[in-house]
Amino acid sequence: METPVRTLDLDGVLSESKRIFRANYSHFLALSFLFLPLSFSLIINPTLSLSGNFFTSDHFSKFPSNHQKPVVSNLLYILIVFVLALCAIATITYSTYHGFSGKPIKFFAAVKSLTFSFFPLVSTACVALVLLFLISLTFLLFVGVIVMMGQNLGFVLIDYNSIHFTWFSAVVGATLILILLYVHMNWSLAFVVVVAESKWGFAPLIRSWYLVKGMRSVSLWLLLYFGVFLGCTVWVNSDTLHAMSSQTYALLPMILGSSMLMWFLLWSTAANTVLYMYCKAFHGELAIKMADGLAHNYINLPFDDEKAHHAHVVTVVAA
Repeated sequence: METPVRTLDLDGVLSESKRIFRANYSHFLALSFLFLPLSFSLIINPTLSLSGNFFTSDHFSKFPSNHQKPVVSNLLYILIVFVLALCAIATITYSTYHGFSGKPIKFFAAVKSLTFSFFPLVSTACVALVLLFLISLTFLLFVGVIVMMGQNLGFVLIDYNSIHFTWFSAVVGATLILILLYVHMNWSLAFVVVVAESKWGFAPLIRSWYLVKGMRSVSLWLLLYFGVFLGCTVWVNSDTLHAMSSQTYALLPMILGSSMLMWFLLWSTAANTVLYMYCKAFHGELAIKMADGLAHNYINLPFDDEKAHHAHVVTVVAA
């Protein structure tokens, strides 16, 4: 049987991830529902920002207003969304990892894997959030120090009402976003490392930074691809929901939007897992041999190096 060709580019990662969850559609569909609270929140929160009284209309009167919710309830809801999102990432990553190696995918085995991966994921997510906060704070403090030094030396005169200050703030904000985007691009495989290699804390972040080296363009395009689609989906559905808030069928865009977000989050998680496998192959951590007379690398990608009985062989062509 001819070996399928998989390229080390965005199209190769996306097609391989689609192949895996299409072969196990019902399994991944069930796991994707763990993303439902997060998807629902991404659709509803922008709508509430646009219209503070959205839920006060008659057909939504059974829902309490966002301003009337106690702080404890909000924090509890955020915690539930966070926990279920991590559970979705862990189980989908585990299943994609098995599916890529050709092993049977079982729902209860994926759920059981949470006993080993959930708390390492929590610790890694907390470390990443703290580091992102420190990076942002350091950058803003650095900019503030430069501006203050310029003022003291007489080189900088700040008029907070001028168009120049607006442009300066926009440039600073855009620079910070680019820095955070670069960091996120290098940390994109951290959660996969937690599930696949049982690392936690700082170790998955360092490991991800190493694996992405040489494959950063693929990681960046993957991040932008799903980022743009997720952003557009949230914007379109939130705007539609706001415009239809007085209609009896206003729940329709909420349901459709949440379903689309669940699909994109599922696909993004599976694609990151496939990218992890390709990055390991790129760095020579998996068995690689050259085919005679061909410019292809035949890469053996087993789920477990000690159990290569169900190896999934992929032909990889450098893009």
